[in-house]
Amino acid sequence: MKLTQIAATCALATAATFTQAAPIWQDFSITGLYGEDYQLIAREDEQTTVTFEYTAKLKYGDFFAFADRTNNDVSGNETYFEASPRLSLGAISGQKLELGPIKDVLIATTWEGGEGFNNYLYGVGVDLAIPYFQYAQVNLYKVDNYKNTPDDYQMTLAYGVPFKVGSEDFLVDGFLDWSTAEEDGHASEMNWTTQWKWNVGKHISPDTRLYLGAEWSVWNNKYSIKGKDENNVSALIKYHF
Repeated sequence: MKLTQIAATCALATAATFTQAAPIWQDFSITGLYGEDYQLIAREDEQTTVTFEYTAKLKYGDFFAFADRTNNDVSGNETYFEASPRLSLGAISGQKLELGPIKDVLIATTWEGGEGFNNYLYGVGVDLAIPYFQYAQVNLYKVDNYKNTPDDYQMTLAYGVPFKVGSEDFLVDGFLDWSTAEEDGHASEMNWTTQWKWNVGKHISPDTRLYLGAEWSVWNNKYSIKGKDENNVSALIKYHF
């Protein structure tokens, strides 16, 4: 099946789910980040980022999307986004696709876009049941990159671990992206980004989720450029609506 057919099938399935049934749950948040050790083909190492995120659990899968607005591109401000609908094979088949820690198997897709480029990822994902984890998933993708950038393969891990210290609520969550090396100097790339967050919002009201904390990004061969490594800690504030 061609990529366009896969993308169209997943898009139609996701659209049908949104229009025919309300999300089981959904969440929208805004995050502000500031760091001083970004490795970029840009103007300076300092960067301010505003991130808008939306995630939803659906009857036949899930959906996650975010958009980053940064102030450090060569041409000035820049917007980068990802939209990731996944279709649950267990839900559409009516069967429990469980084995060991695996809770479900899904068709996984992602659309990455920014200033002048679009990448399309498609493959398979699994949801995992791991003690103490709020969620954990692994997605394996084939990546159709834009223009003259070689196509590659990518593994993405996503996770969240809530915990308490006394009466205070904390959350550690993040992702790890690893992609393969390809021809024409396209180096293998690894981006491991984790956020450590303290919910100060509960001191405003029991249902308020206002987090303060830090984000740590370890990015080897950034943008698949060999030797372009980043190790950056950013101050973080995040509010969930």
